[in-house]
Amino acid sequence: MFSITWGSVSGWWVPVCLILGILYAWLLYRQPVNLGKNFRLGLAAIRTLVVFLIALLLVSPLVKSVKYSPQKPLVLIAQDNSSSVNTFKAPGFNADNFVTNLAKLKQELGDEYDVQEFNFSKDLGNGLSNKFNGKQTDISNALKQLNDRFVNQNIGALILATDGLYNQGNDPQYEAKNIKTSIYTIALGDTTAKRDLLIGNVNYNKTAFLGNDFEIEVLTEAYQSKGENIRLTVTNDGRQAFTQTVPVTSSDFKKVIPIKLTADKKGLRKYNISIAPVKNELSAQNNTETIYIDVLDARQKVLVLYQSPHPDITVIKQAIETNKNFEVKTSLLADLSSIKLADYSLIVLYQIPASVSAPLKSFITKSKTPVWYILGSQTDLQAFNAEQNNVKISSGREESQEVFALPDAGFAAFTLSDSSRKKIVSLPPLLAPFGSYGTSTNTAVLLRQKIGAVTTTYPLLAFADEADRRIAILTGEGLWRWQLAEYQNYGNRNATDELLSQTVQYLTANANRQRFRVYPARNVFDEGENVILNAELYNDALELINTADVKIELKNSTRKNYSFLFSRSGQSYTLDAGTLPVGEYNYTATTQNGKQQFKATGLLTVKPLNLETRQSAANHTLLNTIAKQSGGQMLYPAQLSQLAGIIRKNDNIKTVVYEDKHYSDIIDIKWLFVLILLLLTGEWFLRKREGEV
Repeated sequence: MFSITWGSVSGWWVPVCLILGILYAWLLYRQPVNLGKNFRLGLAAIRTLVVFLIALLLVSPLVKSVKYSPQKPLVLIAQDNSSSVNTFKAPGFNADNFVTNLAKLKQELGDEYDVQEFNFSKDLGNGLSNKFNGKQTDISNALKQLNDRFVNQNIGALILATDGLYNQGNDPQYEAKNIKTSIYTIALGDTTAKRDLLIGNVNYNKTAFLGNDFEIEVLTEAYQSKGENIRLTVTNDGRQAFTQTVPVTSSDFKKVIPIKLTADKKGLRKYNISIAPVKNELSAQNNTETIYIDVLDARQKVLVLYQSPHPDITVIKQAIETNKNFEVKTSLLADLSSIKLADYSLIVLYQIPASVSAPLKSFITKSKTPVWYILGSQTDLQAFNAEQNNVKISSGREESQEVFALPDAGFAAFTLSDSSRKKIVSLPPLLAPFGSYGTSTNTAVLLRQKIGAVTTTYPLLAFADEADRRIAILTGEGLWRWQLAEYQNYGNRNATDELLSQTVQYLTANANRQRFRVYPARNVFDEGENVILNAELYNDALELINTADVKIELKNSTRKNYSFLFSRSGQSYTLDAGTLPVGEYNYTATTQNGKQQFKATGLLTVKPLNLETRQSAANHTLLNTIAKQSGGQMLYPAQLSQLAGIIRKNDNIKTVVYEDKHYSDIIDIKWLFVLILLLLTGEWFLRKREGEV
């Protein structure tokens, strides 16, 4: 459908163009010549139309085209493909038949509906599936991905087939409210709790100190097992370290059992926690847990020096002390004379260039003690630039500016969790000195500065090895804002604590001058998760190098070997060993620098992902709530044949016609030029035939 709109051009130009065409035709054909009257009028009409169209092209009005596009209602099917659906199924439920019947819905609804099928467990996948092998369930994520994918489209109905059990993500009720359509839930699973004993959770500190006692808290759970006993056992190196029997006094039983153990041997200690299975128990997979505790000789001490009180000091102290391996002392610079600097493994200079204190500067230089510089409004930038060669700041005035933190993907010295990286990007800005920043070639930047909407190369948090010691430089103050904002938005301060704690761990990691270190990203990996290991090699001058190859061999309890070669990353090494079978692994890594050979050993565990067996009773209450709040309905698998009729009866599920308006200049209409050419050609041909050309 086309129409002409004049925009800023007056509509009076149409009659003007028409009059111009008539006048031109009259001047051309006012004398009879040898043409008949009717023939002459016909030619005049052609010439009038041609001139009118040419004049109209010169005026150039806009042409509006309107296109009407009908869109059939979308019917989205999201089917739970997690293992709990088939493990804890209702009597008479057949998984294959259910998926087949669900697939028939597309045919039953016919061509009037656009039916699209998906399956989900941890993530959303295309099509239906009868495998039911998902190890985790995130209903909220599946709903969010569907809503994002089909936003602003004509979603008529969403069919959610699940047992209502989720072990990842948020409560799906909140995400369901964002989907502006009727949700029909298919209630799978069995609401009857099964007989099962399990370990719900284990709370523990990852470090302990040699000779000290430490405590583990084990949450034990028992369902439909009243009258039985929970026999809890903890073993270390195959030796029984603890045992306790707890009577089950109800059909829905939970109890936290505190376990006190003694750290009697230095190093990484593995503890296996298990519950003895009982007769007719649903699953024994969730009866065991493995934890690792690093037993240390003594705590490392960290000294935080500051020139005047600041709320950042408390934040730094709290974050470092989340790792029990560290003991933090905060002190005014004025009290430095009463402190024995040799007792500390790291010195944090909060807005203090070391040059303001000659004894402090002398000690740091001679002892090679790691230093963490934190800059702010009180920092003397000239003294700071003179003190180190890794970050230089040129500033013509003593001002601060707000800078946001942006993690650098190329940083490889240590790894922050994905959740912490995402949080850090959204945290409030820090105050950094105004100016131009430069970094040396051996400086690794973890956080860069983002000023307003502009991403810069300026460092916010950088690391370097200088004069045989590690240093870190944080170029902004205001960490207390991060802690408050994170707690307000997420209910915890995990990202702030992880960043500061990891920084301290990295700076002090080589305090014992260990030449070759190999360590996993963590000691316990979930089934299906990539196993990541890191390695560091130091030369005789204790400089980080990665010129030599590093090989590693992992051996599980069945004596099967897995061999890998580390990849170089920055100045160190990293290895993504991919997914490994469930089991306990001893690893041995070897390398050679010159004639010196090095070896490092350790332990890690790949544990079964038992999240899907933690809950057996389906949550149909949740599914009913989601359906009711959206204007939908909850059905059972036996009612699946009724669903097509229910959807057809819903008057809100209908085809929507979208109007698409498009404006273009009349000169863009190519067929007008063809018409003008044909008219002129026809006029010329008729005149020539009559002998008038």
